[in-house]
Amino acid sequence: MAEALPRTPSFRLDGKRALVTGAGRGIGLAAAAALAEAGAEVTLVARSADEIEAAAQAIGDTARAAVLDVSDLNAVAAFFAERDPFDILVNNAGTNRPKPMWDASEADYDAVMDLNVKSAFFVAQACARRLIVAGSGGSLIHMGSQMGHVGGPNRSLYCASKWALEGMNKAFALDLAAHGVRSNTIAPTFIETPMTRPFFEDPAFRDNVLARIKLGRLGRVEDLMGAVVFLASDASALMTGTSLVVDGGWTAD
Repeated sequence: MAEALPRTPSFRLDGKRALVTGAGRGIGLAAAAALAEAGAEVTLVARSADEIEAAAQAIGDTARAAVLDVSDLNAVAAFFAERDPFDILVNNAGTNRPKPMWDASEADYDAVMDLNVKSAFFVAQACARRLIVAGSGGSLIHMGSQMGHVGGPNRSLYCASKWALEGMNKAFALDLAAHGVRSNTIAPTFIETPMTRPFFEDPAFRDNVLARIKLGRLGRVEDLMGAVVFLASDASALMTGTSLVVDGGWTAD
């Protein structure tokens, strides 16, 4: 008798509750749309009410909008306390202040590290606490960067924050494994978004970036949507504490 064929684990997310931070535009909006398309009920959060409402409306009936400033830790705690646990978190809110290390101010440092590291930590903590109590497992997905694996000129603060996120992610995975909660990062290359578009108006900068992305083009938000669904779903059930690098070959060199 022939061995039974294995069945591909499902990429579907029907019945799952997902939360995406910084979801009003760019990568966050794409992540929310991808999760909703895969069947999840998605809550989009950002600071701007108009933007986040429009984003949720564009996705459709399975999307909800909530105004939340993830840098307000009391608001973060209240947000999670008032809601059922989220099975999936996309920890996406972030910022960047590119400049040479000798020009970075304390205000620059605080802006980047507070949002990219501190807020990301406590959002993940609040989400994980609810999942531990529920006992139903879950998937934490943190939006890192290729700059969490290498260095870059004028990126000292951003690299510091994204390398920190990678370390946090590995430790999260170890703490949470016994509770069936997985933690992984996605590490994109330069993606064309409203936040990054002004940088590419400098031809020298654009040429330098394209020379290092071996596939020869800038990333698009669509390039990350499959990775988000993969890490959220049972298709990645044995993955935790690692990084899915979506960089067109940048870090392979």
